Amino acid sequence: MMARMPSASDRQWVTDAVRLIQGDAHRSADTHLIRVPLPEAHTVDLYLKDESTHPTGSLKHRLARSLFLHGLVDGQIRSGTTIVEASSGSTAVSEAYFARMIGLPFVAVMAATTSPEKITLIERTGGTCHLVEDPTTVYAEAQRLADEAGGTYLDQFTNAERATDWRGNNNIAESIFEQLAREPHPLPRWVVVGAGTGGTSATIGRFIRYQANATTELCVVDPEGSAFHPAWAGEEPGPLHGSRIEGIGRPRVEPSFRPDVIDAMIRVPDAASVAAMRLLNDRTGIQAGPSTGTNIYGALQLACAMAARGERGSIVSLVCDRSDRYAATHWSPDWLTAHGLDPTPYAASLASAWDSATWHTD
Repeated sequence: MMARMPSASDRQWVTDAVRLIQGDAHRSADTHLIRVPLPEAHTVDLYLKDESTHPTGSLKHRLARSLFLHGLVDGQIRSGTTIVEASSGSTAVSEAYFARMIGLPFVAVMAATTSPEKITLIERTGGTCHLVEDPTTVYAEAQRLADEAGGTYLDQFTNAERATDWRGNNNIAESIFEQLAREPHPLPRWVVVGAGTGGTSATIGRFIRYQANATTELCVVDPEGSAFHPAWAGEEPGPLHGSRIEGIGRPRVEPSFRPDVIDAMIRVPDAASVAAMRLLNDRTGIQAGPSTGTNIYGALQLACAMAARGERGSIVSLVCDRSDRYAATHWSPDWLTAHGLDPTPYAASLASAWDSATWHTD
């Protein structure tokens, strides 16, 4: 039996929706690449690409835009389609924004431990939150809800690495290298990112190779309890509880995680991510979330290693989102105590790494 062909009105709706979403990108200037003023002891220029300045306040704005465009041109999103996603928060905020833009209902399936600030943002942007107690059930629950509604499960964890054109088309990798073009070290020694879906690391790793760039390596920082680092290292994972650093780290290896494009991985304790997040605020005034702290921990470790070798160059990482999303969680002393996270033991070693380019084993 022949499948139903889209009507002229269906095609026009998709055309209009694509135009609206593309318009969002054209209205926005690119995100800033901030040069971080490290002390003279460092031999490295550190840059942070500030993804918190997107309209929805996080790195996930790029992913959500790509997922919606992919769904529209692939025939999965049509007029009236209910959009469902499994998300720890920021992706859902951004997807709710694009769903409202093209007039579609949106449901986010997320762990009950998601920060209340993110839940409020999703609902304020027109989405509905469906909370589950067991984080490992978000995938199946999202698919179930989409099937019941006759809608589409966007499935960021599978589609992130295929929805973004890694060869360019204003992806984050192309943007980083264009912005570095007139800097003292335009080909960075390291690009440091975390992995949630794995889409950002896949895009950057592929782009580096596509540009025939043998100078730059990709380091992925991974929080404790995540399956990514053991999978990349070929180790037995041990007990995995997912991640307390929202947006990165997963209890399973997601389909979009591409280990073969990653040159190095660093395992970062959750309390160290919080300590690095605080240090960044103290030294620069940049108020960011804990996944940015994970990035800073890894970037400083690599910068200290370069300084020890007398190696000059540049390192690039990301400001993933703003601190206001974590006022009741990672920025709250009471929340940290309740979750057994004490950043104090890491504070001195991170301060030494920042101030004197000396890395002490934690």
